Amino acid sequence: MKIRILCISILLAGITLTQLPAQVTVTKAPPVTQKVWKTLSKITYKKVYDELMGFKIDIPVFSKKVKALEGQTVELKGYIIPVEGYKSHKEFILSAFPYNMCFFCGGAGPETVMEVEAIKGVEYTAEQIKIRGKLSLNDEDVNRLMYLLTDAEVIE
Repeated sequence: MKIRILCISILLAGITLTQLPAQVTVTKAPPVTQKVWKTLSKITYKKVYDELMGFKIDIPVFSKKVKALEGQTVELKGYIIPVEGYKSHKEFILSAFPYNMCFFCGGAGPETVMEVEAIKGVEYTAEQIKIRGKLSLNDEDVNRLMYLLTDAEVIE
């Protein structure tokens, strides 16, 4: 209760974090770990005319649960889909399903893949990996996937 009152007081007083007393510590929220892929599947689509392409395209409409994950650190398991050969990558696609069942090669939907920007290069493996990073949502750029994981690192 004291922390909540202190936070409200700080907001009302307009005090910046650099003006806080030394004994106040700010802790990072723990990463979201439970059923991330399942939550990310909670989307619908709307048809929007795209001037550049000259026809209507499907734009994702994120549910409240998905929107709540935006900007959060999440942990999830998935499979590496390399975008440039089978070397170590800082940028790759993570799929909820193995390569032969993923969005690009199998019958899965676009909500089952995400772009990953890793802190360090990640070695390709056909085995499932566990990764942690900050989740961003994309409903504007049709040339990118709808999910992006930045500052990512393999944790298992």
